[in-house]
Amino acid sequence: MYDVIVIGGGPSGLMATLASLQAGARTLLLDKGNKLGRKLAISGGGRCNVTNRKPLDELVQSIPGNGRFLYSAFSQFNNESIIELFEGFGVALKEEDNGRMFPVSDKAADVVRVLIDQIRAHGAEIQTDAQVATLDFHPDGSFAAVILENGMRLEAKSCIVAVGGQSVPHTGSTGDGYPWAEKAGHTITELFPTEVPILLGDTFIHEKTLQGLSLRDVALTVHGKKDKAIKTHTGDLLFTHFGLSGPIALRCSQYTIKERKRSKETIVHLSIDLFPDESLGALTERFQAALAANPKKTVRNALRGFVPERLLELLFAQIGFGDEVCTQVKKQDWTDFLQKLKRFPLKATGTLDFDKAFVTGGGVSIKEIDPKTMMSKKAERLFFAGEILDIHGYTGGYNITAAFVTGHCAGSHAAEMERDTVF
Repeated sequence: MYDVIVIGGGPSGLMATLASLQAGARTLLLDKGNKLGRKLAISGGGRCNVTNRKPLDELVQSIPGNGRFLYSAFSQFNNESIIELFEGFGVALKEEDNGRMFPVSDKAADVVRVLIDQIRAHGAEIQTDAQVATLDFHPDGSFAAVILENGMRLEAKSCIVAVGGQSVPHTGSTGDGYPWAEKAGHTITELFPTEVPILLGDTFIHEKTLQGLSLRDVALTVHGKKDKAIKTHTGDLLFTHFGLSGPIALRCSQYTIKERKRSKETIVHLSIDLFPDESLGALTERFQAALAANPKKTVRNALRGFVPERLLELLFAQIGFGDEVCTQVKKQDWTDFLQKLKRFPLKATGTLDFDKAFVTGGGVSIKEIDPKTMMSKKAERLFFAGEILDIHGYTGGYNITAAFVTGHCAGSHAAEMERDTVF
């Protein structure tokens, strides 16, 4: 009999295995694929954003999906612990913009390799191509065994389910763990793709007018009932053939999905502020100065360079404006133009699906998980870690931090259960 069985060889599973082994437990790692660390190997564009160095309160704010649940786990193992761990293993890290931490080598493979090397060095037993069919429980509801598809029964004192959610399914995250959790009595909150590109229904999207256009340092807002601003993120944006991508589109995606479900409307209204650091008054003064400096030019020529040309032409076309000489501008056209610079409207019709999402929203309800140990409140000696939990953050090292931290917490406490249990 094993002390601990870990199911899943992704970020949370590898960290759970390492923590369990470091605590002295006889540990078996199971993965249905033929290679460990597949999602970790492609994370951060193949560079692996191992964590984020922001203060813990800011870190939690960047995990809008139940980030506060992690405070207890962070008190045991946090982002600085992750940095110390990898650097202690010889993987030098560097800090980039917004606190993101990457290996100096820019190779995710280095992170994967060192984790696998460490768990092997600590004596882990590893079985790949091991498809789990279900979990078995004792009459009192506590964990008993893992049952493989081939019928093999693997008994252990504790089990950690770290099989991920449904995002990036080609790496093996295909929602396998949800039925096992339900069998143990857990609630699975509604699942949805997050950190995912947004679909737009605007005519100019279908006509591909702005396809490939990048906007830097703009603000994207999701609007709700009575035009209330639900969420705004500032940063970079990319127009695609289907809608919006880029960092702030990914960050706004979950709010778009939630508002669409809440309102039961097919369209969610978004807007872009092209000059978020300038008030409408300041912007008006600056643009009026440009017209005054070029009285004989057309508005189109006088304002060239202030806004990306394709977007400027779209705005002119929408208003029926731009060919006037600067001294002959109609007040209403000018007002409409300036307002569109501060609030360019968009119609979101949804998002792409899980196969294009970085993260899964929803999962095993955190109300049913002990935040100090990651153990199930429904089934003793059953633990959960990583993306299978109803925890999700923005891109930028936050999700992998949650995965490593919950994995380490689950692994160390599952190993403690082994010491505290007499058979």
